[in-house]
Amino acid sequence: MTFAAPLPLLGRLDTLVIGAHTDAGRALLAPRGELVRGCAQALAEKLARLPAGTARVDVDMSGVHFMDTAGLEFLEVLRDHGRKRSVPVTTVRWSGQPRRILELAGLDVADPLRSPAPEDVPPRTVSAVALEREERLHLLQEEVRQLRRAIASRPVIDQARGILMATHGCTSDEAWHILREASQLSNTKLRAVAEALTAGAGAQGAPLPEEVRSALARALARRPAR
Repeated sequence: MTFAAPLPLLGRLDTLVIGAHTDAGRALLAPRGELVRGCAQALAEKLARLPAGTARVDVDMSGVHFMDTAGLEFLEVLRDHGRKRSVPVTTVRWSGQPRRILELAGLDVADPLRSPAPEDVPPRTVSAVALEREERLHLLQEEVRQLRRAIASRPVIDQARGILMATHGCTSDEAWHILREASQLSNTKLRAVAEALTAGAGAQGAPLPEEVRSALARALARRPAR
């Protein structure tokens, strides 16, 4: 049995699908897609439909390729399910960007559902622990924002690389380095350099801003001779 919940990300309609298989009191859940807004509710509904008498829940995370801070809510739903029903709940096979988010959040990637009991934390260190968690959360949120911006910027950057490759006979890697160097030399964001280059590529294209044109020329001149 499966449950699908449409979850918007970056203007697209992506889907989280949670497959489930039960056998001898054990439920194996296999989410596929992205852990973004709405994922916790989808999981809660899936858990509520597990057969009575389910004595264990294992979640295979190998099909999840992206998560933002909503993924922490997903974990909290799993943690609450195990606590309220007194059943073991595990998550395994984290990889890629979701694994990085767990690390930034200060969670054990081998067992992210484990949280220290209050008595395990000395009273004098509670405030320090809370501050560290808040700092980690800020880092996590910033990394997710940067990744979203990178995903949104990729099409125009790829177009600009293609223009440089076609115009100057450079490789894809060389085009990337030229764009990045032009961005640094002109003190202009990489996306803005790419947008200016693609906008000026057509027959009726707008001329490049002087600082970008000059920076691109310098970056091209520095390209190693073949």
